Amino acid sequence: MILKPFTILLAVLWISHLLMDTQGLYMWLKTRPFKLLGILDVQNVPCARDSVLCGSLGSIVAGFGHFLLTSRVRRSCDVAVGVFILGTLGCWFHCRYNFAKQRIQQRIIQEGIKNKILFESTHLDPERKEISTKSSNS
Repeated sequence: MILKPFTILLAVLWISHLLMDTQGLYMWLKTRPFKLLGILDVQNVPCARDSVLCGSLGSIVAGFGHFLLTSRVRRSCDVAVGVFILGTLGCWFHCRYNFAKQRIQQRIIQEGIKNKILFESTHLDPERKEISTKSSNS
């Protein structure tokens, strides 16, 4: 019985020490990669962080809301897990779709800029041909 309050006190002191040294804690967390289930590196994979946050927030709200409505603990946990999976996958696919669409648009714009730089002030420049045909028609 005496050991339990002592371990709680020790944990509180350790957490308060970490919170007082926030710069050191921030740097330690920044340098250490966070892997979810040892597979998904949340910091380096696009959309992973947002998807996990969206799914976890949705699961907390849905599980707690279901518990308040029905007072059934097991069913509320099941709802929370289901909403976490569906919410994470839904946010993941939506974000990855938008990410892929943005990358395609970037590629098209880069190709256009490259062609503009390449053909500028040459006889192949489309703008130069439009100007020369307008002046010849007038």
